[in-house]
Amino acid sequence: MLERLSYYFSFPLVRYALIVGLLVALCSSLLGVTLVLKRFSFIGDGLSHVAFGAMSVATVVDVTVKRVASGDNAFARWLTDIIEKTNSMVIVLPVTLLAAILLLRTGQNTKIKGDAALAMISVGSLAAGYMLINMFSASANVSGDVCSTLFGSTSILTLTLSEVWLSVGLAAVVIAIFLIFYKQIFAVTFDESFAQATGVKANGYNLLIAVITSLIVVLAMNLVGSLLISALIIFPALSAMRLFKSFRGVILCSAVVSVICAGSGLIASILFSTPVGSTIVTADMAVFLLFTILSKLLRRN
Repeated sequence: MLERLSYYFSFPLVRYALIVGLLVALCSSLLGVTLVLKRFSFIGDGLSHVAFGAMSVATVVDVTVKRVASGDNAFARWLTDIIEKTNSMVIVLPVTLLAAILLLRTGQNTKIKGDAALAMISVGSLAAGYMLINMFSASANVSGDVCSTLFGSTSILTLTLSEVWLSVGLAAVVIAIFLIFYKQIFAVTFDESFAQATGVKANGYNLLIAVITSLIVVLAMNLVGSLLISALIIFPALSAMRLFKSFRGVILCSAVVSVICAGSGLIASILFSTPVGSTIVTADMAVFLLFTILSKLLRRN
């Protein structure tokens, strides 16, 4: 097994996947505790559906422009080169960020309640995305493309160096924002009314949390797929809450659990040829079950 691992890690794509996977797991765990405590978990689920729709739009743009650029002249070659260097995140990220803002603002509207706004945006994005993929599919295997986008499949093993650097940059932004605004996020998480009374702009920091969540969703799409992103965010936080009670302790434990599960799940998926996203989430579920049993045993003692 060690020889097989050594062989697989000799390929840059596998190393890229591990780097991005661990960064995504770390970022997800940092914000997952806040989302669970504030009961904002629905935002991650809704934004993951929006990201699927945005990814479909990116696919349509890619296919359409390639058709336009299918020529032998200098302009066509230049346009084709631009397309190959352009990452789908260029489209997915702004759309998901906009959806985070709209979801938060619409959810605060008295005419459209939070759950109705979530259903409207998420289900609409899923339906529109699936329709676009069927109409403008870049390959004959439409079901395979949809499954890969929804559940991650092996898309994490097809990352380019530019995508890795973009993921590293986005992860650095998420971690930096969390560390800089740690006290404000802590205050808004536990007592929003008191935080507002002391001068903290709670609405602004709620918006910041939604924006960071959208960044994490975009990062995690290649790792676990759009439908499993919520599990990556929520399970480590819930596992840590079984054993720890302090905010800092839960965050640290959640980060460790998330990174270990992502790394072990990724390695297991490579060794046993299982879907990456499902394997990582299964590892998170196993740790949650283990921590639940440990918490009950500790209470009895």
